[in-house]
Amino acid sequence: MAKQLPLTCPGHTRPVVHVAFSNITASGGYFLITACKDGKPMYRHGNTGDWIGTFDGHKGAVWGAALTADASLAVTGAADFTAKLWNTTSGDEINSFSHPHIVKAVSFSSDNKKLVTGCVDQLIRVFDTSSGTKESCCQFKLTKPIKATVWDGQDGNILIASAEEGVVRKFDCRANTEVQTVELSSSMITSIELSWDGTTLTVAHGDNVSFLQVDNLKVLHTHHLPSIHYSASLHPDKSCFVVGGEDFKLRKCDYTSGSELESYKGHFGPVHCVRYSPDGEVYCSGSEDGTVRLWQHHVGKTYGLWKNTSTD
Repeated sequence: MAKQLPLTCPGHTRPVVHVAFSNITASGGYFLITACKDGKPMYRHGNTGDWIGTFDGHKGAVWGAALTADASLAVTGAADFTAKLWNTTSGDEINSFSHPHIVKAVSFSSDNKKLVTGCVDQLIRVFDTSSGTKESCCQFKLTKPIKATVWDGQDGNILIASAEEGVVRKFDCRANTEVQTVELSSSMITSIELSWDGTTLTVAHGDNVSFLQVDNLKVLHTHHLPSIHYSASLHPDKSCFVVGGEDFKLRKCDYTSGSELESYKGHFGPVHCVRYSPDGEVYCSGSEDGTVRLWQHHVGKTYGLWKNTSTD
């Protein structure tokens, strides 16, 4: 059996707290952005982890980062009380959105026309990416600091978020109102991921991972895991998911049963974030140890910088 040999992406000097991929672009490739407490979000080739550039401008830890589907724009949220919009080709800052507190979560709508931020001041804010304005066009007030935000993959006017609690909330930007809530557990939600087809939410909360249908927030599966996990990501074909958390391990589990298929230990600290690539060939992890690692979904397959090492 081939041995898992993760690629380590150098450059960061402090804990890596968020990672995100673009979709597969017109060129056939895809890209990766990493957010780190060193304040230097980095832009990379998604299949190899090779560094392309660093977005320079934040004056504090960067807690969240996202790319548009075509990787033309990036957004970052940081402890300097700003969210910044970037041109990924030039690395130039396009806009900076001031907040009264730390920005913990950011994401783009599917049409790239809006971005959402989640702030420690308990407000979710929506900004127009094309207008050039620095003022939010829509806001939602929660009762605790915002932890995660994603857009509905089918409707660019609907967003989904969670504060530091075990509740998933859905909001309609047209009516400026909260339209649905689902309480998953008493454990705090630490990550929400939208599946690549835009129909499923993957939610990490305590030692559980739940999968919800986006359109009605129906819980499809909830799986109990052997330790606290901070992040989870669903494979594009929905056959399995990966999780990372406080025991330093990456676990791959069956989507339907939750049974563990594989586990790997390569980090030297808790794993804060994990995400599958859009083609499902790679999953990326970021850790307290300051490293970003890329792992093969099909171990031993020739892909990116990996060469076939199978002895079969």
